[in-house]
Amino acid sequence: MALLEVHNLGKSFGQTEAVRGVSFTIETGRCVALIGPNGAGKTTALKMLAGLVRPTRGDIYFAGQLATDMRQHLGYLPQNPGFHEWMSGSEFLVYVGRLAGLSQRAAKDKSTELLSRLGLETAAKRPIRGYSGGMRQRLGICQALVHDPQLLILDEPVSALDPVGRRQILELMEDLRTQTTILYSTHVLHDAEEISDDVLILRRGELVVSGALDDIQQRNHSPRVQITASVRLEPWYGQFAKVPGVKRIEGFGTSVTLTVQDVSSVRAPLLQVLLSEGVPVLRLELGRNTLEDLFMEAVSS
Repeated sequence: MALLEVHNLGKSFGQTEAVRGVSFTIETGRCVALIGPNGAGKTTALKMLAGLVRPTRGDIYFAGQLATDMRQHLGYLPQNPGFHEWMSGSEFLVYVGRLAGLSQRAAKDKSTELLSRLGLETAAKRPIRGYSGGMRQRLGICQALVHDPQLLILDEPVSALDPVGRRQILELMEDLRTQTTILYSTHVLHDAEEISDDVLILRRGELVVSGALDDIQQRNHSPRVQITASVRLEPWYGQFAKVPGVKRIEGFGTSVTLTVQDVSSVRAPLLQVLLSEGVPVLRLELGRNTLEDLFMEAVSS
C-alpha cells in the first residue's frame, strides 16, 4: 500500500529551482534512502514533506488523501537538531510529547520508554548541554518518535557521528524499520546499501534514479574484476584488453577495475595473463557494481 505519493513536487527560491518536478511513491513499511551530492535538493525535499517549507508546485498524498497538514502522522529529525539545553532529556521529551497532544502521563511514560530503548536512560536526568553528538542524535530520534508516527523522516542522521555512533544509529534504524516507514537522506552510500529497501537519487533538484535497490542493481548489473598490485598496472592494460569478455578498463596506478561480460568466463584467461606476465598481484576481487558506482554514474551524466 502506498503511504506517500509525491507528484511533480517543486520548489523555487527566486530564480533558483532547488527541487524540479519530483515524483515518487513510498510504500508502507519500507526504508527509503534519499541520496545526492551537496546542493541536490535533499533537505528542501524533506522539509516540504515535513510541512516546514511550502512547495512552489506539486501535490503530496498521504495514505491516499491529498495532504494539507500531515505533521501528526510523521516524525522529523533535522540535520542539526536543536534542543533546550537547560532541560534534561526526560523533560525535553515530555515537553515534546505534550506539544504532540499526549497527556502528561502518556508523555512521561513514552519518554521513559524511548530513553530506555535508545540507550539514554542513564542520562535521562542530565542537562542536554552535556550530551555528546551521538546522544543528541538519539535524543532527536526520540522526539521524532514520541507520538508513534507512521512516517519517520531523518535528514542526514549519521553525518556528524563517529564510527561507533554511526553504527548505533544504523542498528537503531534497522530496528525501527520493522515498526514504521523510514525516509532518510545520507551521503554514506555504504549505509544506504546496507539498510535500505528503496533508493531515490537526486541530481540538481531532479530525480534521476528511483526504485527498489535490488531491482536497480539488477537492471544495472555489471560484473567486475578488481585487481590490486604492488606496482602500477598501466603497462598491462593492453594485455587485459585482449582477454575475451573484457568490456572496459578503468583505474589508476596500482588498482584497476575491469568491467566484463561474465565473471566465470573471464576468470581463467585473465588469471593466465596475470601469471604469464608475472603481474605482482596483491588482491583479486570478483563482484558487481555497487550503489556507489550507480550513484557516480547517475550524478555525473
